[in-house]
Amino acid sequence: MAETTCTKQQALQSEYATRDHGNTKKLTVPQLAYRPVRPKWYRPRIGLIACGGITKVHLSAYENAGYDVVAFADPVIENALDKRDTYYPNADVYDHADAIFKRDDIDVVDIAAHPVHRATLLEQAILAGKHVLSQKPFVLDLDFGEHLVALADQHHVKLAVNQNARWAPNQSWMRCAIEQNMLGTISSVDSHVAWDHTWVKGKPFEQIPHLILYDFAIHWFDMLQSFMPNQQPLEVMASVTSTQNQCIRPPLLAQVMVQYESAQATLIFRADTNAGKSARTLVIGNRGTLCSDGSDVNEQNVQFASQEGIATPKLQGAWFPDGMDGTMSELLCAIEDDRQPANNASDNLKALAICFAAIESAESGTPQKVGTVRRLKESWLKYLA
Repeated sequence: MAETTCTKQQALQSEYATRDHGNTKKLTVPQLAYRPVRPKWYRPRIGLIACGGITKVHLSAYENAGYDVVAFADPVIENALDKRDTYYPNADVYDHADAIFKRDDIDVVDIAAHPVHRATLLEQAILAGKHVLSQKPFVLDLDFGEHLVALADQHHVKLAVNQNARWAPNQSWMRCAIEQNMLGTISSVDSHVAWDHTWVKGKPFEQIPHLILYDFAIHWFDMLQSFMPNQQPLEVMASVTSTQNQCIRPPLLAQVMVQYESAQATLIFRADTNAGKSARTLVIGNRGTLCSDGSDVNEQNVQFASQEGIATPKLQGAWFPDGMDGTMSELLCAIEDDRQPANNASDNLKALAICFAAIESAESGTPQKVGTVRRLKESWLKYLA
C-alpha cells in the first residue's frame, strides 16, 4: 500500500477524554495526521480544465493553500473567465484544453470535466507529460482506467483521483486510526446516510440513472477501499427504489451489501430526507470500534472505543474545503516524494469496481461478483456528457 499522509509526524496534537465507570482519564493514543499535509517545497504551476460549479471549492482550497493556478480552460469561455476573475485574476484563459497541454511551464492539471469528455482529456494530459488530478467518478470503463494507469507509469507522471471525502476530518481520522492498527482486523463497516438530494431537480444530474449509487455513493465505496485495503471485496448485492413523494427522476433510496471473505459492509442511502438529516458510520475491529455521526456528512463527531475506554478526538476542519485541499496536496506530496499518491487511480479502480457491481446488481436484482462488471452501459453515456 502506498505511503499516506497519515504516517507523517507533523500531525496536530489531538485531545482525548475517556470514560470509565464515570471517571475521566487520559487514553494514550498515537498522534494522527488527519489534516491535509502540503508539500515542503514543491509548488508547481497548475492548470484547471473545465470550470463548472464544483471548481469553486477546488479553487478556494488551492487559494488558501497558496497553490499557483496559472491557466483556466473551458469550452464555455464565460465559465473560465468567471473562475479566473474570482480566484486568480492574473491567470490565462482558454476555450480549449490543448493550450494548457502545450505549455511547458504547467506541470499539474486538475481535470474537472464530465465523465464522457474527461476520458480523452485524461489521456491527452498524460501524453503531454502532465501530472493529473481527475474528477470522480474516475472512468466509465475499468479496462480504459487500467490503460490510463499503465500510460501514466509509462510517461512517469502521477495520476490521482479527486476522492475528496478521504480528507473529510472524520473519514481521515478514522482511516489514520485504522492504519495505526488501533482497531486490529476489521470485520464490518456500516454506514447510514439520510439527507436531501433533491437539489439536483432541473439540473443535468437529475438525468443520471442510479444517481445515488454512481455519483454520491462512490465516496463510500472509496471509503471501504481505504478502510480495508488488504481485504478483497467478493460480491455485491444492491437495491434501489423511488419514494412515493420524491420530486426528481432517479431513485432516492439505495442500499448495498458488500461481502468479503471474513467481513461485511452495509451502506444505506436515504436521499429524500427533508427533516432529521443524519450520517453515521460504524467500523468494528477485533481491538476496537470507531463511530462517526452527526447531523450531516460535513458535521461529524468521532468516537473510538476499546476495552480500555472511550476516546473522542477534537477534530478540526470540514469536508469542504479540506477534501479538495487534501486531494491536490496529496498529489503534490507524491510528486515531491516520488511515490504513488494515496488517492492513486489504480487504487480508485478497486472502489469503482464495487460501484459498477452495485449498479448492475440494482438493475438485475442479483448479486454481482466484484470486477466482473467492467463498464457502464452505452445507454448511460448521453446522461454523463
